[in-house]
Amino acid sequence: MNPNLDLLHLYPFQKLRDLFRGVTPDPAYSPINLSIGEPKHTTPEFIRRALADNLDGLSNYPTTQGSDALRQSIGAWIERRYGIPPLNPNTQILPVNGSREALFAFVQAVIDPSKPNPVVICPNPFYQIYEGAVLLAGATPYFLNATPENGYTMDFSSVPEEIWRNTQLVFTCSPGNPTGKVMDVEEWSHLFDLSDHYGFVIASDECYSEIYPEEHVPPLGALQVAHQLGGEDYGRLVVFNSLSKRSNVPGMRSGFVAGCESILEKFLLYRTYHGCAMNPAVQAASTAAWDEETHVTENRRLYREKFAAVTPLLQQALKVEEPQASFYLWAQTPISDTEFAKALYRDYNVTVLPGSFLAREAHGRNPGTNFVRIALVAPLEQCIEAAKRIQNLAKTL
Repeated sequence: MNPNLDLLHLYPFQKLRDLFRGVTPDPAYSPINLSIGEPKHTTPEFIRRALADNLDGLSNYPTTQGSDALRQSIGAWIERRYGIPPLNPNTQILPVNGSREALFAFVQAVIDPSKPNPVVICPNPFYQIYEGAVLLAGATPYFLNATPENGYTMDFSSVPEEIWRNTQLVFTCSPGNPTGKVMDVEEWSHLFDLSDHYGFVIASDECYSEIYPEEHVPPLGALQVAHQLGGEDYGRLVVFNSLSKRSNVPGMRSGFVAGCESILEKFLLYRTYHGCAMNPAVQAASTAAWDEETHVTENRRLYREKFAAVTPLLQQALKVEEPQASFYLWAQTPISDTEFAKALYRDYNVTVLPGSFLAREAHGRNPGTNFVRIALVAPLEQCIEAAKRIQNLAKTL
């Protein structure tokens, strides 16, 4: 077996199951699960219909590159969303089976094991796929702590020179999971300059880009900023996005990677052998989803409604602010995050995720300690009820 498998940590939800083992929640309360970032809004009917209407595609092997229609649809969406010149749909866009699969595979394609001590820089807290992919590629993750003190940013100026010299890849997540932090032009410019100097690849995870509070103020994207700064060839930059959150289709497993032509050429070669072409029916449904925005606007309205109702209630009990984007609240706890989550589950049957499960000890601290991630994915009434139960728990602490 690959010895690097022994380096993998338990996934956060396995840790959560272990934390709750032997704990029986109070049956007087109905269960409310706000721990998993799984959208619960209804999948739009037109996407369901497009999926069903194209089941004849199951009789054909799909191409790894995906259909022309899907790549063109994704390209048109990128152009509309970010106001940038059209990407080449044949060389700069690649459909993938959800951003999770692509993020993992991308690391395997990028890391050069012939070079000593390869490093991948990651935010901390972070989406756990980053670390697992890095470890299985034989590289070492270097974590940048995102904390209240630094505004939940990745402080690239804190990275030692010897780390930069060995860095082959930098992961960014904007809007961030779990903090909702959106990188600004200055942060992107600094990172692009570092990439130009040291030659590393940038993997920009933007799967929460379409969930934001102000309808006409969408978060910046990496391709958008690169274009503004004159980097129209998107050298060493690849962006990942997904329909899961945008269109409420997490089970469809559909996303894309876009950006640097030379990198995507090699990534396509890797994927040809990896064997992860998208189901033809899913391709057709995905094309329909990327072409339509009304359902995305409504999706944001539903999240906006929940944030408006829940945030003030939670602020009476915990230190928490509405995020710049995404559907998470990153709330500080008055006691250990694990003990808080356990007590909330035991006494009020509400499940949230301890922040320490989403981070690693780095530079003398685990930046997720004494935080919990609250995913506002349940219906409005359940989110409000959960906030009231959290209030009640906080009164006893």
